[in-house]
Amino acid sequence: MSQYSERTARPRAERARHVADLLRQQITDDAFPGGLLPDEGTLGRHLGASRNAVREALGLLREEGLVTRRRGVGTSVVAPKLGHGLDRLAGLAETLAGHGTVTNEVRVAETVSATAAVADRLEVEPGDDVVRIERLRRLDDQPLSLDTSYLVADVGRRVLDADLVHRDVFAVIEEVTGGRLGRAEVAVHAVNADAGTARLLDVPAGAAVFAIERSTFLPGGRVVDVESLRIRADRLTLRATLHRGPAAG
Repeated sequence: MSQYSERTARPRAERARHVADLLRQQITDDAFPGGLLPDEGTLGRHLGASRNAVREALGLLREEGLVTRRRGVGTSVVAPKLGHGLDRLAGLAETLAGHGTVTNEVRVAETVSATAAVADRLEVEPGDDVVRIERLRRLDDQPLSLDTSYLVADVGRRVLDADLVHRDVFAVIEEVTGGRLGRAEVAVHAVNADAGTARLLDVPAGAAVFAIERSTFLPGGRVVDVESLRIRADRLTLRATLHRGPAAG
């Protein structure tokens, strides 16, 4: 490719990515009733972009698996992304209320000895009893996330007696402790799904997924539950509302 061709191709690719970003956001906001996108000309006028830029942007979204094109129908959303807020401590079923039925396949529910890493997060001693719960979570029978939780033993043993197939762990913790949870510390990473996780989530091995590490505390500051979540990035968008306050000292 000549230097001139390269200079021409680069801005064109950047415009296509910009238009793809705008369309992705609109899809996330459920801006297209019925999941059907307008034709390329209408999209171009709405977004202030050329027909070519829209066409290339739609190609990028098809590669992501977000939209599909069918002859005689047009371009439609494959699976609208759902929003999961990070600015409120809530379980998945609570967050997605009204968007479908969340069900849980309990894969592991047992008392185990804490490894050094788990003990450090739960602020217990290595080798202490803790409760491990692993659930594959589905929305309307489609895999959404793989959640692994470790709970302190005195709370976790009572959680094991609850209905973990139909209830959020947070709600059960509040029931057995007799009070509301206090706060959570959350870290989000983007990782590639290993073969086992990919099989459970029904995505290709190596597909991008959200990896969320969350530690949840009782109001007095005691950590009660630490989790590692693997969430399909093609089905969920992580959202937060942030307010600007005084700069941290």
